[in-house]
Amino acid sequence: MIHLLSWGLLGASGAVLFMSSVTHLSCGVGEVFEVPLFYLNSTEILLTFYFDGAGLMFLSFVLMVSSAVLLFSGSYMHDDFFAVRFTLLVLLFVMSMGLLITSLNMVSILLGWDGLGVVSYILVVYYQNEKSNAAGMITALTNRLGDAAILLSIALLADSGSWNFMFNGKDLLPEDLWFAGGLIVAASITKSAQMPFSAWLPAAMAAPTPVSALVHSSTLVTAGVYLMIRFDPLLQSPGVMWALSLTAFLTTFMASASAMGECDLKKIVALSTLSQLGVMVMTLSLGFSHLALFHLLAHATFKALLLMCSGKIIHSLGDTQDIRSMGGLLDSLPVTGAFFNLANMALCGFPFLAGFYSKDLLVEAALGDDMNMVFICLLCLMVGLPSAYSVRLSMLAVLNCPSLPSVSNISEEDKLISGAYTMLGSLAVASGALLSWVLLPTPMLITLPPALKLAALSLTLVGAGVGIPLGVNMRALPIFSSEFFMNMWLLPSFSGSAPSWAGLRGNRPLASLDLGWAELFGGEGGHALFTKMSSLLPKGVFSSALSFQLLGGLLVLFMATGLL
Repeated sequence: MIHLLSWGLLGASGAVLFMSSVTHLSCGVGEVFEVPLFYLNSTEILLTFYFDGAGLMFLSFVLMVSSAVLLFSGSYMHDDFFAVRFTLLVLLFVMSMGLLITSLNMVSILLGWDGLGVVSYILVVYYQNEKSNAAGMITALTNRLGDAAILLSIALLADSGSWNFMFNGKDLLPEDLWFAGGLIVAASITKSAQMPFSAWLPAAMAAPTPVSALVHSSTLVTAGVYLMIRFDPLLQSPGVMWALSLTAFLTTFMASASAMGECDLKKIVALSTLSQLGVMVMTLSLGFSHLALFHLLAHATFKALLLMCSGKIIHSLGDTQDIRSMGGLLDSLPVTGAFFNLANMALCGFPFLAGFYSKDLLVEAALGDDMNMVFICLLCLMVGLPSAYSVRLSMLAVLNCPSLPSVSNISEEDKLISGAYTMLGSLAVASGALLSWVLLPTPMLITLPPALKLAALSLTLVGAGVGIPLGVNMRALPIFSSEFFMNMWLLPSFSGSAPSWAGLRGNRPLASLDLGWAELFGGEGGHALFTKMSSLLPKGVFSSALSFQLLGGLLVLFMATGLL
């Protein structure tokens, strides 16, 4: 019952916020709301919220995608004993994302940022097994790097007298905010899983499928891209532009090349998210922040649909994730197979679907800019490779000859899942055209030669032509079957086992210290000291060492606040 209530509430709120965002965008206005909390000495602590067209548009898409995901989880998590707890955690996840989107204060941004990190860790380790625990740990530790950068930016902003940031149009931030903005860009790269911090995103697929649909579409990984869109004036430095372009190209090429030889369904979808995030960061590095937001919103619809269809397929096939063991799903799961193909076509940039409008526009804008031949070749790879692995995925998982048992109990008799498919399928079809009318201030007219004007569509068709033989033969090219490409350029080893090994090896000289003087004057010595002191005092005054610790903490607090 709680998932139906949450679905209705989030869906209605998303529709209202979408209409409000259209009004804000048409009028070009925004509102700032300040909520006073308390005074610390002479400093007033405020919660500051900023509501403008772009933020409200993104928040409305977050709420609408979340409502569809909760409707889907009502069926997918129906047999789970802690289904109510799971729904509340998802709502807390959405609330943290909303706080991050609407915050104008760096401290409240940190609350939303850390809220996403903590709740994502809880949801990744939801199934409580060894794989989930390892995935949750690498997810949490990688995101803590971004949290440290946000904390450093807060420390830098302390000198300016306020933790608020505000800019409008092309106005630049004050000089003392440039370094803080650079730190936030560094934090955004870790949160959006760009190179070399990409290993945690496929590992986070250990979470339940509804969580993965939220993480990969509109919440966790898109938070970093959204912050860079907010801080777009800080990205105008040539050095920052070059670094972001290189990072985006490496991320997209790594993810696309790895997906060409991968056979795990959920990992292929995770790698496709990485490739699209690289496209968004590349668009930001070119200075087209409004096109990056356009692609971010369009991507949220079909990526959530693709993940929900993948989860339904895996769940129906007895937790089978190998795409070579599937096939013929249009006969056994016709609704899921149809929406799965729809989401894949939108990801490729099939004409008049959501992905076509954003991808075609950003490719034309990039080709109309001044760039060299190397950049053009890399851009062709960024557009063509996603079509290749998406067509290969559809061929092997849906359109291929069935590899299923002769007798199975697969069925589509679930109205909740069909309703979630219909919601996101409608958005995947209509959101591209709708956003191009609403989000862009004027129709973008880019004049190019016919060969460049048709470049995006031609590259999509070439990529599809490459993916068809790979799907028919069920074998990847030899170069994509190597360990280097199959294991994401060995990034999981560098992010997980290598730091652990280096930490353990580096700690060996300190092992005797940890077991000797540090322990004598640390944990064991402190416990013995407090126990001895408590035994010397009269009974009933201080009964345990905890009382001493509490007294010391209160003394430090009073001294810090000036009461003593």
